[in-house]
Amino acid sequence: MPQLSQISRRVENLERAHAFWSDRLGAPLLYRFPGLAFLDLAGTRLMLKETGRREDADILYLATDEISAGHARLVEPGIPVTGGPNLIHRHPDGSEEWMAFFKDDEGRDLALHGIRR
Repeated sequence: MPQLSQISRRVENLERAHAFWSDRLGAPLLYRFPGLAFLDLAGTRLMLKETGRREDADILYLATDEISAGHARLVEPGIPVTGGPNLIHRHPDGSEEWMAFFKDDEGRDLALHGIRR
């Protein structure tokens, strides 16, 4: 099965979006071109493409090893948290899926996703 290598997200303002993803969420910058920034999300590239307008976007679910600590890292710098952490599903083996939802710099939904074993 193919592995996801890159995802694109259209943004209104590249500088603001880059600061959010890099400075606030800790995604390292890989490289930039005019109107584009590429960041590393644990081996998957995130391409931010400046469009000059706010657009709807699908939710990106970002993996975390510890949902409570990940949630606290969002709250501390004042990132708008809209829900969670909440238990989403308990698997037959006893592992649990948890999520916490928050907003990006343009007010669009993002989520943390963690599994407790």
